[in-house]
Amino acid sequence: MHGTAEGTAPVPLSVLDLVTVGKGRTATQALRTGVELARLAERRGFHRYWVAEHHSMPGVASSSPAVILAHLAAHTDRIRLGSGGVMLPNHAPLVIAEQFGTLEAMAPGRVDLGLGRAPGTDGATAAALRRSDRLNEGADDFPQQLVELTRFLDDDFPDGHPYARIHAVPGPVQATSDGGVQSPGRPPLWLLGSSGFSARLAGMLGLPFAFAHHFSAQNTIPALDLYRESFRPSAVLDAPYALIGVAALAADDEREARRQVLSGALSMVRLRTGRPGLVPTPEEAEAYDYTPMEREFVDGWLTNIVHGTADQVRTGLDDLAKRTGADELMITANAHGGEARLRSYELIADAYGLPTA
Repeated sequence: MHGTAEGTAPVPLSVLDLVTVGKGRTATQALRTGVELARLAERRGFHRYWVAEHHSMPGVASSSPAVILAHLAAHTDRIRLGSGGVMLPNHAPLVIAEQFGTLEAMAPGRVDLGLGRAPGTDGATAAALRRSDRLNEGADDFPQQLVELTRFLDDDFPDGHPYARIHAVPGPVQATSDGGVQSPGRPPLWLLGSSGFSARLAGMLGLPFAFAHHFSAQNTIPALDLYRESFRPSAVLDAPYALIGVAALAADDEREARRQVLSGALSMVRLRTGRPGLVPTPEEAEAYDYTPMEREFVDGWLTNIVHGTADQVRTGLDDLAKRTGADELMITANAHGGEARLRSYELIADAYGLPTA
């Protein structure tokens, strides 16, 4: 599960792909870019490649992480693939156990199951997903759902439990069936968060923790401190292991990097004000007439995106790793076109002297 820092990178570097769809582009193109990016990441020595569950957002084509991961598994050989994350309250734990058991069978030893407790969308969409308007109950039940999911993955409900005779397949039950042979591994669990709840829970359970620094930077240090303070060694980990999601984009010059990240910033302005849409072009983002409040939001948003030339991004990532003590940096690049995103990861890989084959 732990990666090795390649080249001169301070920690292992990974990729978070939101499968963004820009204006004038299709979801098909975005998903093809995802395959190209996963292959690039594998070739250049990035450690893992995650996709995140989002719903009802025209500019984000990652509503079905398990489906995307199956596609990526067919086009890669070595890189770890996973969810960053699956929003557990949106799904029955048995369904997730079956999906990720299937992925593990497709790509043995390469699959991570990252879990979040947020809906990954607005309240109305979450209600439609869950066929219930009791959304708080889903979040409050997260620890119980997590236990249930873990027992399905391990096939170890105790005798007398209502689910004792129910098995997630593919899964361990196949090894105990007559003549059965089953891979001994199962996807490792990660907890994801943007506040303290999952940080504390991950620590108490001795699980690896991924923090969403890319959209909750003000909470990063407190959450990581809480995770480390709460950590109890487990069969999974002897010591805390914390990954942080980082928004970063490198380009051949500073101005081009600024143009590209401004597209993502305008996209976030529209999302936060209830107007989600396709990711705008850099030209649209530059020409947009920002209100004072929108300008303030954009300026604050861009402060937390590491962007510029490859050397500037390397310096920013080095500083972030040092300030947070993160064990791994997972880089996400929100831009209009796939070309800019692919170029960014190549430049970052070059800046750190990552492998070229």
